[in-house]
Amino acid sequence: MSGKSKKRIGSIGWLDLTVADASGLRDFYSDVIGWQPQALSMGEYSDFAMLSPDDGEAVAGICHALGSNADLPSQWLVYIIVENVEQSARRCVANGGTLLVDPRALAGGRFCVIEDPQGAVLALFQESADAAG
Repeated sequence: MSGKSKKRIGSIGWLDLTVADASGLRDFYSDVIGWQPQALSMGEYSDFAMLSPDDGEAVAGICHALGSNADLPSQWLVYIIVENVEQSARRCVANGGTLLVDPRALAGGRFCVIEDPQGAVLALFQESADAAG
């Protein structure tokens, strides 16, 4: 996730798509929407930040279903900003949801992935105090 200022709690902070062939899908979205891909090294492979053709700002990510992303569904994953990701994860489970990815570090903060009681999947993201810099 990127951003120059602190995002509002409850707002959408980022979108990711995790699929088996991120390189192929990167080209699809580049051609259909006009996004420009920027490779992000993951060691053995690269995921992609997709940049707006207007201003070059990162607007979404396209990721390989590998490593810690291997079990994520192939769907657009919206990241909602929360005040405290651990607390929100506990509340998810207490309210009948499922924790799919435990809270952990992510560039600029912490995140987890949840499934609500109706089956919708989303990520929760807490910006670190210094990320708003």
